[in-house]
Amino acid sequence: MQILQVLEQNSLFFLTSIALLGLLVGSFLNVVIYRLPLMMQRSWLYECQTFLEQDLDSPKEAFNLSQPRSRCPSCQHLISAKENIPVISYLLLKGRCMHCNASISIRYPIIEVVTAALSVATACHFGVNVQTIYALFFVWVLICLSLIDFDTQLLPDNITLPLLWFGLFASLFNVFVSPTDAIIGALAGYLSLWSVYWLFKILTGKEGMGHGDFKLLAAIGAFLGWQILPLVIMLSAFIGAVVGILLIVFKRRNKDLAIPFGPYLSIAALIALFYGLQINGWYLAFSGL
Repeated sequence: MQILQVLEQNSLFFLTSIALLGLLVGSFLNVVIYRLPLMMQRSWLYECQTFLEQDLDSPKEAFNLSQPRSRCPSCQHLISAKENIPVISYLLLKGRCMHCNASISIRYPIIEVVTAALSVATACHFGVNVQTIYALFFVWVLICLSLIDFDTQLLPDNITLPLLWFGLFASLFNVFVSPTDAIIGALAGYLSLWSVYWLFKILTGKEGMGHGDFKLLAAIGAFLGWQILPLVIMLSAFIGAVVGILLIVFKRRNKDLAIPFGPYLSIAALIALFYGLQINGWYLAFSGL
């Protein structure tokens, strides 16, 4: 408790610590975003080969979130610790590999900075209390899921389901909502998009979204409660529609081309996390309910 008092009295130290933590987490998220889909692909290939009783590929080096060490994709130079300091290393290296001078994607430091910025925003909003811990985890996972979905149009069960269970666990302590609101939120979140999916498929014969979207909205409902779901659904649909129209108009993108919905759900969930109660209050006051 004394540590909490020190942090409350020294907000600059608290926010600086959160920012540094956010940079480190952002660096780790870069690894997860890149490696987890490849890990899943390898696992699926192995399962298919096993099912078809085919000869399995010869064993390769371990590939997971910790092995092998990060390498330059151009020259396979192993990235040392001093080359892997969030943002700072990118700036010192001027965005290029130390060994072969190949360009390093600016996406990596951007993810680190965005993670740090959202972490600080979360800490400012909730202050020095247990809500900040749970909210930070929620924000970090949403960042990770958004970018994986953007890259691969996948929302891995390895992440969405633990997020769902963690939201239900948080409700036991009434961190954001009560257990009843969390359970109803999880059910309503899943079933709402599940119903839309099947209605769209029956009417058009096409799949309008992936099952991962159901699970993500269920996790959002578990964290924030069923009351916030209409706002999240409307905001995500609005943001998705705007982005889709812009892509069609300015990038001549095929209107039938699939667009990942996970990032829009995540953006809407972040808005709801910070301003959901106020927005719902404004709506109720405006509608006279």
